Amino acid sequence: MTEEKKKKDSQLILSLREGVGLVQMIVFKQIRESLLKKNCGGDQQETPMLAGAITNEIFGTRNPDPRFALFRKEHRGEIEQQLLGLKDDHEFLCRHITDALRIQTLCDDQEGGDSTDTLVRAKNYGYLLEDREIPLPSTFMTVVRELGRQHNLIVPPVQITPDQDESMVH
Repeated sequence: MTEEKKKKDSQLILSLREGVGLVQMIVFKQIRESLLKKNCGGDQQETPMLAGAITNEIFGTRNPDPRFALFRKEHRGEIEQQLLGLKDDHEFLCRHITDALRIQTLCDDQEGGDSTDTLVRAKNYGYLLEDREIPLPSTFMTVVRELGRQHNLIVPPVQITPDQDESMVH
């Protein structure tokens, strides 16, 4: 493999991982809002921690900070209940979670890792949409950008005129 090909592949993986990260942020926001509406998670400080713990479980990431590890251990039952209800409570998100988990697994595989356990866990909890096709990278990124725009997490680039360009500070 040529150096140029390796560099392009590396850039693609980085871009795809950013897309997965954006889906994670959206999942966190949606779960946090849902928990606040249900009055789950106790106080204002605990709700974001619970939403973060649930999001981390979905994507197979662990926060190594002892405070968060202890929180996860103490709230394991509540986290599992939320994961079991994810398919019903956040049906719209399941397709994006499915795509992001599959892309994450492909990226990990390209880098020599194995995160298929997140797919197995998603299937077991019922929020992996198995019949959904794996998206092409360009399709995934297009969908994620639109999703990020809808949730006010990204501002898409806009076309400017030459006059507008001249008035901007460079």
